Amino acid sequence: MGRYLNSSTSYVLYKGQTEQPYFVDKSQMLSELFPFLDSGNTHICITRPRRFGKTVMANMITAFLGKKQDSDSIFKSLKISQNNLYNKYRNKYNVISIDFSKMPRDCDSYTDYIDRIETNLIRDLRKEYPQIEIYEDDSAADVLETIFEECDQQRFVFVLDEWDFIFHKDFVTEENKKQYVLFLSNLLKDRSYVQLTYMTGILPIAKYSSGSELNMFWEYTMASEAKYNEYFGFTDSEVDQLYEKYTRNTREIHISREDLKEWYDGYTTKSGERMYNPRSVVLALTNNNIGNYWTSSGPYDEIFYYIRQNIDDVQNDLALMISGEAVTAKIQEYAAVSMNLTTKNEIFSAMIVYGFLSYENGEVRIPNKELMNKFDDMIQKEERLGYVYQLAKESERMLKATLAGNTKVMEEILEYAHNTETPIISYNNETELSAIVNLIYLSARDIYRVEREDKAGKGFVDFVFYPKRECDPGMILELKVDHTSEEALEQIKNKNYKLRFQGKLAEKKVTVKKILGIGISYDRKTKKHSCQVEWL
Repeated sequence: MGRYLNSSTSYVLYKGQTEQPYFVDKSQMLSELFPFLDSGNTHICITRPRRFGKTVMANMITAFLGKKQDSDSIFKSLKISQNNLYNKYRNKYNVISIDFSKMPRDCDSYTDYIDRIETNLIRDLRKEYPQIEIYEDDSAADVLETIFEECDQQRFVFVLDEWDFIFHKDFVTEENKKQYVLFLSNLLKDRSYVQLTYMTGILPIAKYSSGSELNMFWEYTMASEAKYNEYFGFTDSEVDQLYEKYTRNTREIHISREDLKEWYDGYTTKSGERMYNPRSVVLALTNNNIGNYWTSSGPYDEIFYYIRQNIDDVQNDLALMISGEAVTAKIQEYAAVSMNLTTKNEIFSAMIVYGFLSYENGEVRIPNKELMNKFDDMIQKEERLGYVYQLAKESERMLKATLAGNTKVMEEILEYAHNTETPIISYNNETELSAIVNLIYLSARDIYRVEREDKAGKGFVDFVFYPKRECDPGMILELKVDHTSEEALEQIKNKNYKLRFQGKLAEKKVTVKKILGIGISYDRKTKKHSCQVEWL
């Protein structure tokens, strides 16, 4: 068995995936690759944020195409088995499968890293083709060319996972990156022995090479191309199926279908389809518990790494996004490869590539509750974020004052917010007031699920605070500009907004014993805020 050539590793790993309780069958992607196997010399690169199923799909392709062992026992029950060409392509190819994220612990130089990969590949080829004469200074590409010429034009499928892994290592220099790009180009570009290259990673490659080294790749990102999107991440219908299985197999249900949507949905493909983070959905259902699964592997400063490059340029948009708004941005995904992100668009571009923001129709936003928690964590720790940090710090006092009915303190905090250097406050409409209100109630998210513009009673209400515990009251908040807080409170009562709790909380089996109505207004002439609080 070779380490890279016709290895059993992918077969074993993918077989294990199919046996998991919340496995989702994405095997139909294989049919999309069949035409490329016929034409030959095709190069595909699919980039997605981490934990979006890239490695699972790479293992699936290797297990299906590789001739090491018959994989019918895995695929005969999957969707691809219904394809008329199933037997034509299954286990018919020599596959070179390299996971570039696998490296020894003591590797501390690019030379050691790349030499090990090339040495192992040549060793595999020597074992498989002992009749081939290999010289000491031969590269892997040289050996593969010789095999093609002397072994009846033998060709290979390359499955390369995490192609950009090495770029995230501290010991890799800019010169090393150029050398690595040239290594890939020399191995794959215009090579007669290449049947197909399937490559995955996080970073886009379109702008990475200074010349044309990797221009043979057809690149597919989540934001720029619709093709293949349904195979990475979970769709609404797939999560529906998983949730149904969860309810059948779980004795005590602790997760609602709405929880999964709130916490893990929010990514959008080029075609407009909503996508869930697959790792988080699977772990939540497996553990019967909602949590920060995707983001738990990295601290909050993983997000702040990008923002700190130009805090002044991004903090206003950051405040709006944390309040639930989307902001306009011009996205250039290749900007993510830069270590010197300076403009707002470059910073947001990088954050989209790494999955911290989602992008749709020219706007970026924080995709879901799981990521929102990380942003919340960041702004409450980073004084460098200025007024955003200051407002977040006031949020705990604002919640306490609201629950106590202390309208004087509430108005004082709103005045403080208005008198900071907050550029987003012009209060020309209720949307701008909503953004600030969301920030000064930030700490409420720990014990409430906060929803905006929710259908309630006879109309729509600005904010509904759904308690996570039965000991906490529900809250309904209505905003008014150039109207009184009394009018806001009357609207809550007259339109019977409190009926909304009956539907939403029945789903989560949380009984709300008390409901607090909150009216907040701003008068643009007097520049004053007014608050009214009343138990409904």
